[in-house]
Amino acid sequence: MARQGGEGASDRSRASEDEYFRRRDQELIEQTRRRAEEKATLERLAEAAGVKDEDIVRGLQQLGYAAEIVTSFRVLPLIDVAWADGTVSDAERDLVIAAARARGVQPGSLADRHVAQWLASPPSPALCDATLHLLGLTIQRLPPDERAAATGEVLAACRSVATAAGGVLGFHKISEREQRALDRIAAELQRETAPLPPADHRRADRLEESR
Repeated sequence: MARQGGEGASDRSRASEDEYFRRRDQELIEQTRRRAEEKATLERLAEAAGVKDEDIVRGLQQLGYAAEIVTSFRVLPLIDVAWADGTVSDAERDLVIAAARARGVQPGSLADRHVAQWLASPPSPALCDATLHLLGLTIQRLPPDERAAATGEVLAACRSVATAAGGVLGFHKISEREQRALDRIAAELQRETAPLPPADHRRADRLEESR
């Protein structure tokens, strides 16, 4: 009887080991699956954003940008300028939408809906700053002969939005608040070195929290 009891304990031990290794195999399979999904998600996001730098792509992801809406991140500085005076005029709205189309935001897409939402209600300053920072990094990663042109294009588009509303008899077309927004954007885009913000800061300023 003792031997049978010993055999029973041995069987239970083997069964426990088998269960352990089965669960371990399942965990490894699940980890592999998650890594493959994460890699595929990042690749889709990078392709949609037109960005190759993995750190920047991860930064966009941590801000809440998905592949379906990430084209809108290149429009956010213009929206920031449009809201500088507290309201968005029809002329400013038209320019922002035209710029969005030029940057790949298709009519009726999720990205287009995000742009419309930002034009209806201003995104948070934290999201604007974090997005601008990543856009600046994207430009800084370009070849030197392309960097100045890309910076100039963004600043020209922002300035066009700032002057769109106009002023009395054409004077004072750019307000002090708009000029401050333009100066802040120019300083970020023209910064020599701009490391990514800490990961916890990026998580705190997610896109959905700007609504």
